[in-house]
Amino acid sequence: MNEKGLMYNYINGEWRTSAAAESLEVLNPANAETLTCVPLSPVNEVEQAAQAALRAYQEWKRVPVVKRIQPLFKLRALLEEHVDELSRLIVLESGKTFEEAKGEIVRAIENVEVACGMPTLMQGDFSEDISTGIDEFMIRQPVGVAACICPFNFPGMIAFWFFPYAVAAGNTYIVKPSERVPMTMQRVFELIDQCGFPKGVINLVNGSRQTVNAILDHPDIRAISFVGSTSVAKYVYARAAANGKRAQCQGGAKNPVIIMPDADMETSVRILADSVYGCAGQRCAAVSLGVMVGDAEKPFLEAFTEVSRTRTVGFGLDKDVQMGPLISAASRDRIEGLIARGVAEGATLHLDGRRPVVKGYEKGYFIKPTILTHVSPNSELAKTELFGPVFSIMHADSLDEAIRQINTNSYGNMACIFTSSGASARKFRNEVEAGDIGVNIGIAAPMAFFPFSGWKDSFFGTQHAQSKDAVDFFTQKKVVVERWPKDWTRKF
Repeated sequence: MNEKGLMYNYINGEWRTSAAAESLEVLNPANAETLTCVPLSPVNEVEQAAQAALRAYQEWKRVPVVKRIQPLFKLRALLEEHVDELSRLIVLESGKTFEEAKGEIVRAIENVEVACGMPTLMQGDFSEDISTGIDEFMIRQPVGVAACICPFNFPGMIAFWFFPYAVAAGNTYIVKPSERVPMTMQRVFELIDQCGFPKGVINLVNGSRQTVNAILDHPDIRAISFVGSTSVAKYVYARAAANGKRAQCQGGAKNPVIIMPDADMETSVRILADSVYGCAGQRCAAVSLGVMVGDAEKPFLEAFTEVSRTRTVGFGLDKDVQMGPLISAASRDRIEGLIARGVAEGATLHLDGRRPVVKGYEKGYFIKPTILTHVSPNSELAKTELFGPVFSIMHADSLDEAIRQINTNSYGNMACIFTSSGASARKFRNEVEAGDIGVNIGIAAPMAFFPFSGWKDSFFGTQHAQSKDAVDFFTQKKVVVERWPKDWTRKF
């Protein structure tokens, strides 16, 4: 923090105090105490970052790719060295448990590792003699200045879905962290500052809506990456496209799981408890909707209820805590309202986790594990992304019916099935309309060397985050057809 108690921006290789007229308090969601303040950077500071990135791009794109990845090797080592420190910051500002936060940083490191393979990932194609004496080849070149607009739920990881690939491919970059959780990325940039990137290659601008709009409208920013709710993803995608930018926008999710009668119930319960309640349900790959097929519900529900009831809730740095708070009072209130609406629609409140008293953290934004049964597939509860520790249970008489119920949902981020039948699993993975599929897996989050897929209202764009999709997104293809005749005086 600077002398004004505000977070800094990082522009052109320098830490700068924002001239913002407004700022927001950053609160610890476990106790509502103020951690710091984040400036709502004005448009001219986005301009400064964009111009710095554009100037840097003119030289950075000409740096050989084998040299561009060297700072990333240094960054990987620094992230490994500071993984515990970064994890504690994530706990403080987002409410996760320490182990959840540590897992987030591990995923960030994985993306750096994959991006370090850019000398191979960026290779083009070559065909000799497409006609007599004529060769044709495709090369990849960087897009230019790119930017990401990050969500609150993964303060340390989401930016790493994008910027390592972007800069390794020869682009320059601007990161806009969520104004709710700016501390982790501030510390990450302190590490980036030690890695040897030229000035202006990677920049950080804090802010909120005005800052986002300035990024979306700036003519020199050519590519936008976004992760957040579907409503905002649609807005970002539309505004970016209207300004001629390429965009990849990850939206919301309502991730279902099908429990078949032949599933291993003990394993299913253990895995799904971590999926539903991990990060207090505030992740785009959290299971939130269960479809019980046939007579699977009774044995599953009994065991799942017991695991849910006994889950330890509290501050993520305290010993043995399994689930932390929600990000804000507004998020807690919204989820409590959706639970009440579900009951009004006919659902049964099987386990009520609203307004718990957590000793020592009475001002925290907690909801304990909550289970609703007899949820109608047509209800608002079945269609709305809750983004909290709430599990809604529906029933289907067959796998075909369960798949039909799932496919009526507007989201298509992830879907899972628990079964011991290979035929059921194959049918599921083939017919379910979702981009990430789990078979006896609770969080089907792809490794960094696969794209983080999403369908329907869960994604807007053509190229996803991570892996080869990231390479495609951050490069533009150039096809060259050339002929070198022996005798330049020859007439064609």
